[in-house]
Amino acid sequence: MHGIDDVARAAGVSTATVSRALRGLPNVSSATRERVRRAAEELGYVPSPSAAALASGRTRTIGLMTPWVNRWFFSNVIEGAERALRKVGFDALLYSFAISEHGREPEVDPDVLRRRVDGILVVGLPLDEREVAALEELRKPIVFVGAGAPGHALVGVDDEALAREATEHLVELGHTRIGHITGTPDDLRPWTPPVARRRGWYEALSAAGVVPQNTWEEFGYFDRAGARVSTHRLLDRCPDLTALFVASDEMAMGVLTAARERGLRVPEDLSVIGVDGHELGDVIGLTTMAQPVVEQGALAAAMVLELIADNAVARSVTFPARLVIRTTTGPPGGRP
Repeated sequence: MHGIDDVARAAGVSTATVSRALRGLPNVSSATRERVRRAAEELGYVPSPSAAALASGRTRTIGLMTPWVNRWFFSNVIEGAERALRKVGFDALLYSFAISEHGREPEVDPDVLRRRVDGILVVGLPLDEREVAALEELRKPIVFVGAGAPGHALVGVDDEALAREATEHLVELGHTRIGHITGTPDDLRPWTPPVARRRGWYEALSAAGVVPQNTWEEFGYFDRAGARVSTHRLLDRCPDLTALFVASDEMAMGVLTAARERGLRVPEDLSVIGVDGHELGDVIGLTTMAQPVVEQGALAAAMVLELIADNAVARSVTFPARLVIRTTTGPPGGRP
């Protein structure tokens, strides 16, 4: 396979001139341009889009940073963003991090994106101030989805309001001892959704005259397995809880598994409400606070492209969440 150096030697010009000639840039004579074109054609040379982009100072690639790619919320945001980017000829460069009960491994190192992307989408990744500062040093447009950072464009939902509505739904059914399954210990920064959802849960209970206890909470690590283990731990400690507000539908599925393993009836013995609007929710009858996730990814992608073009965007865009009542919530059934 022949490269740009071969074309330059055949045409008797520099590689920079070959690049300019094949991309139709100015300051190349028509004779030289034709000579380069013929040499490239004879050698079967086709310039790669990435090489052309680098030569022009643009990669036509958006860096997409996320803690997970196999969780429902994150994969759907990624899908929405990737579709929107592909429509306008941009690629997505995925940069993911594992988060477990032992924390995030490895730490975010934005330098891997340097000179590789034109802009950055951060999807549901809780960053500390040092990590945000390192990201800003890349001097690329940044848009956050879900978990934001002060001073940057953010696309998401009103997490505090949806948590309040979810908890109020349980209170209206007659529940007063309502536990909460949240995300990970890395999500404790004030601008992350789990913190806002915990605040909404706490406020709704307080408004109902109930004093929430710290023992009513557990980390579920945003997956079914983690929530299953956490539910057993929570109900071993607080067996008189009659309902759980769970910060994601996938974790809610883990809660339902744990309830079944304990011989608890849902919703008679334990009511469960999640967050997201997972497509399997209607199959299992999961009550949830549904949010438009693919749309959030698409809008975030559009916003980062606007910022690349030096256009202004809204500092914050909030999508609505809606209560979808199914069969996993109901009045408390008098479990001892």
